[in-house]
Amino acid sequence: MKKISRRDFVKKAGVGAAGLAIGSSVLDLNKAFAQTSRRRTLRLLQWSHFVPRYDKWFDPYAKAWGEKHNVDVTVDHISLSDLRSTFAAEIVAGRGHDLIEFINPPSDFEPSVLDLTDVNKEAEKKFGKQVPVATRSSYNPDTRKYYGFCHGWTIDPGDYRKSLWEKVGKPEGPKTWEELLVYAAKIKKQLGVQNGIGLSQELDTNMAGRALLWSFDTGTQDEYERVILDNKRTVEAVKYMKDLYDKTLTPEVFAWTPASNNQALIAGRASYILNSISAYRSAQKDVPEIAKDVYFSPALKGPRGTGWASEHVIYVSVIPKFATANADLAKQFLLDLVANYDRAVWESELYATPSFFNAPVPHGERGYPLVRGAKHVRDVFHAWFDNDPFALPGEAKGKLLPLKNAEKWSANIGHPGPANPAEGEIFGTFVIPNMFARVAQGKQSAEDSVKQAAAECRKIFAKWEAQGLIKKR
Repeated sequence: MKKISRRDFVKKAGVGAAGLAIGSSVLDLNKAFAQTSRRRTLRLLQWSHFVPRYDKWFDPYAKAWGEKHNVDVTVDHISLSDLRSTFAAEIVAGRGHDLIEFINPPSDFEPSVLDLTDVNKEAEKKFGKQVPVATRSSYNPDTRKYYGFCHGWTIDPGDYRKSLWEKVGKPEGPKTWEELLVYAAKIKKQLGVQNGIGLSQELDTNMAGRALLWSFDTGTQDEYERVILDNKRTVEAVKYMKDLYDKTLTPEVFAWTPASNNQALIAGRASYILNSISAYRSAQKDVPEIAKDVYFSPALKGPRGTGWASEHVIYVSVIPKFATANADLAKQFLLDLVANYDRAVWESELYATPSFFNAPVPHGERGYPLVRGAKHVRDVFHAWFDNDPFALPGEAKGKLLPLKNAEKWSANIGHPGPANPAEGEIFGTFVIPNMFARVAQGKQSAEDSVKQAAAECRKIFAKWEAQGLIKKR
């Protein structure tokens, strides 16, 4: 059989160059290529999911998708702590995986990845508007490029032990940062159980620190992408964290990993954590009596009534420039994943939150009890949050209701601006956790630590401005 080139195939198939344009169907073009006799390979790099059930579903799903499209799909899982360094090494080597999924905006990798504007526009055409927190975590308004594709994200509520909070007169848990300080201090003093906010170089500390800053009406940048960290409200927030550490925490939090607050809550050694529902799901399986005692609260409000939570995990997939040859397959895979997001939500035990709430729920067997009248993924998502299908027998009803409309109080890294490359580097180098930790450990005053962190931010912003990936202000 005569070998046919990609260009010849496009001509023979009647699919012109416009078939690759933003307004066209990436999906249809890839189906055409799937009909060739040449079997292709798509290599995926995934983090090891916090809900093991998800990986047990995703890997066979990916392989079945490959069989349908005449593609050998390989899925490699890696620990969260090794993800960024592994991808950086692949960039240097110029080879590796075709599609890499991050759980925080990989905006600092923009120079090394493909612009995914086409697949984002295709998804919006097929599935409706994307939630803002997802768009702002994958799109750079300065370069007008989508450096990634965000198919989902994870809510970051407060997880608290109701029995402990009842004993100090606050059965509904904290609603403000001040209440967290006052009542968590009482729990530690009277009941010997510490609070569970970390102060180390890890994911959850990064998230908690940002939520605190935003709720104190400050942050690393403003909506115009100007560094604003060095101000009196940041100092106020840092002093608050010092007080929180002195009264509610222990030195172990300086060495915590992303799993540490989960483990502390499940072991009965934490009264409150800022995390997703993954710790709760683990407790349901391992320590049911703890799970039944875990309840949830939305974003804590600061001293002036502002309350924001940092999205816990943001599923942003990128295609490296060295994988251009397989970009069509990777884009097809992403679109099909969104089309099956009801299953993704279910198999993650409601950990995954859709970026496209209007994606349709396909008819037929879905691998879960069907929700009557459901047309969109929003319908099944809200139905499950109304009545948690994974609740234990005898567990209180409606525990997940405070999370139902979390997109209204969840913000992206870089809020109130976008998750630009500078914000990606600030996140990846733990500028904010270090700022808080220095003061909590007594190594610096709040004022000096804020000045140091602000100087680090300005240096990082200047670097990316010089590369043209952030506009100079």
